[in-house]
Amino acid sequence: MSDNSGFFERVYKVCQQIPEGRVTSYGAIAKYLGAAKSARMVGWAMNSSKNMDVPAHRVVNRNGILTGKSHFGGSNAMQQLLEEEGVKVKDLQIVDFEKYFWDPMKELSE
Repeated sequence: MSDNSGFFERVYKVCQQIPEGRVTSYGAIAKYLGAAKSARMVGWAMNSSKNMDVPAHRVVNRNGILTGKSHFGGSNAMQQLLEEEGVKVKDLQIVDFEKYFWDPMKELSE
């Protein structure tokens, strides 16, 4: 298995720039990094970010569903963190996803 640490570090740098109260998707991060088909690897990076200063709760799937919630101990912690930032969540899905969506392709320039 290859060493993914360089890719993971790039994912973390993008994730750390997601503003409070906004969310992005695994695929949007992958696309920004020039690896459009690597959304799953972004998910692995988020799973490996425990005990790091990475706001992984702000990364959801392309439909705004909190698919990463299992990485928060199976609790509602991911939803609670988002709601504390003003993001509306219902049935584990972001309400008005487009309103909260932060697109790194538009917001960042490498």
